[in-house]
Amino acid sequence: MRNYSGIVVVFFMVAITGFAQEEIPRSFRNFSLGMGVEELKTVLANDEIFRFREDRDVSFLPLREEVLIETTGNSFVRQAFFQLRGQTVFIMTFRLNTQLVDHYSVFMSFIKKYGEPLTIDPKQAVWESETTRVAIERPLTVKYIDRVIFDAIVDESQLHASERAQMFEDFLNDF
Repeated sequence: MRNYSGIVVVFFMVAITGFAQEEIPRSFRNFSLGMGVEELKTVLANDEIFRFREDRDVSFLPLREEVLIETTGNSFVRQAFFQLRGQTVFIMTFRLNTQLVDHYSVFMSFIKKYGEPLTIDPKQAVWESETTRVAIERPLTVKYIDRVIFDAIVDESQLHASERAQMFEDFLNDF
């Protein structure tokens, strides 16, 4: 007996929405989560919609051992931010130019490709997979997050917070 359940689900989604759903994206244009800092700089320098100024757009965040690359755009993208940890892009944020792009068009484009969002509220719509989270936020911003790295950072910060709480408790007990 053959298992056709995947085909049935895809057929069902096409029948309901009129569109086949694609996997949640980890990339935009030639930029992708997981790329290295040098590759990112090369892609930024060669992409005509950005005004990347090399190392002047790069900042090091010493408390988290992270690099932030910020650059401006020429047209549809007003500004872009790339956060790297361990020389790997784990967050890409694109602030769009609302004079040229509207929220509804971006939102509907996502629905056509990826289906209904996992969550939606007045501030954002979120699509998620096991490894990736993509959000369309207000004001019009599209954010890609590598969930594996981001979740590790959150877990790490919670561990540090519990350690600080214990140190504080120990300090108070010293009185």
